Amino acid sequence: MYHDSYLFMYVLMVVAFAIFAKGMYDRYRLWQLGVPEDRLKHGKIGLIRFFSHSFGHLRLLRETYPGVMHWFFFWSFAAFTLGTLSIAATEDLKIPLFQGAYYLILSLIMDLLGLGAMIAIGMALWRRYGNKPEGIDNTPDDLISLLLIGAILVTGFMLEGLRIAFAGDLWVAWNPVGASFAALFTGSEPAGLRSMHRAVWWIHLLMSFGLIAYIPYSKLFHLITGPMNQILAKGRAAQSLSPLDMEDETVEQFGVNEIQQFTWKQLLDGDACVRCGRCQDRCPAYLSGKPLSPKQFTQDLKKHLDAKGPLLLKGGEQDAESLSQPIVPGVVAEETVWACTTCGSCEEQCPVFVEHVPKIVDLRRNLVMTESNFPHELVLTFRGMETNGNPWNISRSTRAEWTKGLDVPTLANSESVEYLYWPGCSGAFDERNKKVSTAIVKLLQKAGVSFAILGTEEICCGDSARRLGNEYLYQTLAAQNIETMNGYGVKKIITSCPHCFNTLKNEYPQFGGNYEVIHHSVLMASLVQAGKLKPETPITGSYTYHDSCYLGRYNDIYAEPRAVLAAIPGLQGKEMVESKANGFCCGAGGGRMWMEEEPNQRINVKRTEQALATGAGLFVTACPYCLTMLEDGTKLKDVDETIKTKDIAEILWDSVK
Repeated sequence: MYHDSYLFMYVLMVVAFAIFAKGMYDRYRLWQLGVPEDRLKHGKIGLIRFFSHSFGHLRLLRETYPGVMHWFFFWSFAAFTLGTLSIAATEDLKIPLFQGAYYLILSLIMDLLGLGAMIAIGMALWRRYGNKPEGIDNTPDDLISLLLIGAILVTGFMLEGLRIAFAGDLWVAWNPVGASFAALFTGSEPAGLRSMHRAVWWIHLLMSFGLIAYIPYSKLFHLITGPMNQILAKGRAAQSLSPLDMEDETVEQFGVNEIQQFTWKQLLDGDACVRCGRCQDRCPAYLSGKPLSPKQFTQDLKKHLDAKGPLLLKGGEQDAESLSQPIVPGVVAEETVWACTTCGSCEEQCPVFVEHVPKIVDLRRNLVMTESNFPHELVLTFRGMETNGNPWNISRSTRAEWTKGLDVPTLANSESVEYLYWPGCSGAFDERNKKVSTAIVKLLQKAGVSFAILGTEEICCGDSARRLGNEYLYQTLAAQNIETMNGYGVKKIITSCPHCFNTLKNEYPQFGGNYEVIHHSVLMASLVQAGKLKPETPITGSYTYHDSCYLGRYNDIYAEPRAVLAAIPGLQGKEMVESKANGFCCGAGGGRMWMEEEPNQRINVKRTEQALATGAGLFVTACPYCLTMLEDGTKLKDVDETIKTKDIAEILWDSVK
């Protein structure tokens, strides 16, 4: 185009990319302060996730307005990058690429996507500075990024319009937006248009190079870190937490106390986060008034890394007090750490797959095992698990008393059976949930399923202990259970508790416990489908089904419980507004079942209100924790006399008996 200016242009380009590379390297060095972690083990899955969520925008498009807005941003960037490379190949490398049909089609695509991106900028400005949602917060960087992108787009279209105005274009129909800009210069002198074209070209070029240099120092860095995070994410990081080496006697501190004790991938999370607020908008702790915002939690850790990281890289000689500042309570309040229910909603909503829950558990691990600092009510919970193998601290000798009159065999006194039925602590000790265990046993017996229980040999699976940060207690419980089950040659397990289900299925393999684990809702659905259980007695009325977080979001079990309920004659289902992947937590996960909650912050009451809004007369779930919390919710709302709360096994038994 202007060959005498090419050298200077390339000098500017080298400078821009050098600044970009410096910013990238500086962030990389900060990530490398973290603990090493292998995140390339599941590369194939990561690439699939990258294509479906970067190119496909699957999570972003769950919300139409911001999803469409970002879709145009992304694809316009992709098209302009392809166009720029094509032009460079044709003009500089003399590769005849940007010609013929390819030129025409790509020109049209760039025009249309560029127009869409300009509209998206207007949408973004309105969303941030006009009708701003609660979860959005603004910084000067947000405005600078939007205005810079907008200016590049406008000057790009001006260049195209000026070119068409002074040089003409036989294929102008393929540049509709450029042609519209060309109309602005109708009647102008060609010489003046050429001079203006040159000036706009330099302005456009400087802003484009400026954008490249600005990326690592701005919110736009997520263009790189977002896809990286999608590729490197575990997918469901909360489903199976990383174990600690409890055998290493040289370890003096467990969990995370300082920022550099997180893994490098956990530090990368902070740079991937775009502060969109989707995690916060779905967080039950935040929405019930507790001091936890997953977005703010992530940003606070990032700001702390930004402040402390450079000091660590210098060798820690300066500002020793800042270097030794513990994360809790220096950066994150204790109340924030204990507010999390580990429901996984934050991770399910995040478009770049930031992993919030493991970081919170790592902070809890330090508080519990290193500092012995945890909520007072957990003293009895931990003691009960240690001494009697259950969080209620009820004598383990009574663990099988719920089976009286049911003729349930134990593995110790039975011949080979197909399944071990694992009622869990709730199913064995909680009076309400004993009824669920009884219904499950009767259904299994009616269907002719071969099963037995461990009886007094079963102890707590350890889910609550692990998610409350007591990894040592969890591993002690897990090791004992695994030794017992492996001793009996257990291959298949039926669970009625989603927390037990997730732990036995996804976390026990870390310690040699490899079993085929099936939740009772899934087994009941298959037995109904096979005709071994035939729901015939009508149950008239409407119901709404509450998805357990550990059954649904953690393990994708949504269809089977609904299939059981759909097979029962007379019942009519009504979905809550927040259901399935967007289901709202009952409030009991992450060990919150055993912790006190302020009356005006009860998560179970908010969920009960959502269930009541459906107008259903029956609340149904497939989790003992959820059953307890929803039943308590109906009592607190004074509707327990008219609204009944049941497990799907109880309803199915009422229909088949």
